[in-house]
Amino acid sequence: MTSDKFRHQLRHEAQIWQAEGLINDLQYEQLSQRYQFNTLDSTASHSFIAILVGLGSILIGLGIITFVAANWQELPRGGKVTLLLSLFIGVNIVGFWLWKHANESRQRLGHGLLLLGALILGANMGLMGQIFHIDAPFYELLLAWGIGVLAMAYSLRLTSLGVLSIILLWLGYWGYWGSAIAQSWSTSTIAEISWSSIMGQHMPLLSAVLFMPLAYWCRSGWIFALGAIAIVTSLEANIQPFVWGTFQKGWVASIAFALPPALLWSYDDSFLVYGNFLRLYRHRDRHINVGSFQPIARNLALFTLGILFIFAATTTFWQSLAQYTEYVTSRQVNQLLLIDAVILTGIAIGQWVLIASQRYRRRQQNVITMVVGIFICIIATVTFWHIEVTNISPYATFIFNIMLFLFAAGLIRIGLDKGGRRAFWGGMLLLSLRIFYVFLLSATGLLFKSLVFILCGIGVMAVGLWFERHIRLNHPAKS
Repeated sequence: MTSDKFRHQLRHEAQIWQAEGLINDLQYEQLSQRYQFNTLDSTASHSFIAILVGLGSILIGLGIITFVAANWQELPRGGKVTLLLSLFIGVNIVGFWLWKHANESRQRLGHGLLLLGALILGANMGLMGQIFHIDAPFYELLLAWGIGVLAMAYSLRLTSLGVLSIILLWLGYWGYWGSAIAQSWSTSTIAEISWSSIMGQHMPLLSAVLFMPLAYWCRSGWIFALGAIAIVTSLEANIQPFVWGTFQKGWVASIAFALPPALLWSYDDSFLVYGNFLRLYRHRDRHINVGSFQPIARNLALFTLGILFIFAATTTFWQSLAQYTEYVTSRQVNQLLLIDAVILTGIAIGQWVLIASQRYRRRQQNVITMVVGIFICIIATVTFWHIEVTNISPYATFIFNIMLFLFAAGLIRIGLDKGGRRAFWGGMLLLSLRIFYVFLLSATGLLFKSLVFILCGIGVMAVGLWFERHIRLNHPAKS
């Protein structure tokens, strides 16, 4: 589907071409009809109105919650339940009716009411628990609320509800994680099995199962990106006792550092996008293409590699990794936390085997994938060797500095070749952060540091101006 940004640029260029006589009025009109130039202004206006309706719905929801809370004690139990259920059902019925209306303004209003209904759902669940004296931690409310909103997102196929459900489940997970950390992930927590503990211990797999299909169902890159972030962050949090603590294991640390980029870079949804899996679904909506989310996954993979290289290029990182800490006080730790890591590792290995078996990819894609694969292998090998064999902090720091330099140089080169600002400035940012870290920790005087920072600032401005000129000359379409 053509983006609004591209249509805005094309309309601007087409108006210039028409004024310079490169195209006639008929050709401009054909372009206008093909890319629907007349809807651009209304699309921007509709987006702004949708944001206002969403914000208004949130404020109304907070106002209703505050009003009910202010008068809550004076209402009888039956009145409270009736009020809560009536409000929830009424708002959702009216919202659904307006959302299905042919008029776009009513659709936006209905969308806002459905978002308001999702917020009222959480208020109802909290107040119902208070009425019936249900003593449960707050993160269980967030998890249950998130599941309810997720069901609404699947049934209505609304991106806003999907994003809200991910945020709620993610916050609920971190609430559970904080509680588990307080108990040191001890085996005593396993004996107290509850639905929330199962969700917390297996949030990486649950995120993959719950959020990834929703991203394709709603055709939302935002849901895919947030779902991928939820998978990676919950995975890293769950296995951190095996990476930094008393129960440190080399192979788990290798998985912790190598699995996120390996899983994200090898992600391939071509069988969903171009295969027969969604053919019937596409048949109903021929005017909308099902886009691939692989570019989003690969950008996230590069982002995780950049974050890892920045931290692992320091000696402090490897020295702290080699020191056993005693913050885990229990004698045993919950081994069930490793199940998700093992399953996701198997999926990543299968995806890389599939990539290796494909020979029709372009040469440049093969080279980049090969470099990323080599980086991932080095990350896993160095980490395992450092923990299980012998302390190699100086060598590991040197190796990761080399990989950081190569990674940043590769991003800058891709940015120059393709005119990609994100890749170019990403590489520049990595190099700048590394230089700042070295000079901040160096024993040089403040005057010399000040001079270096001023020179770096001048250099960044000069490089930026040169890069923009390079784009204008070599990639005029992206200027």
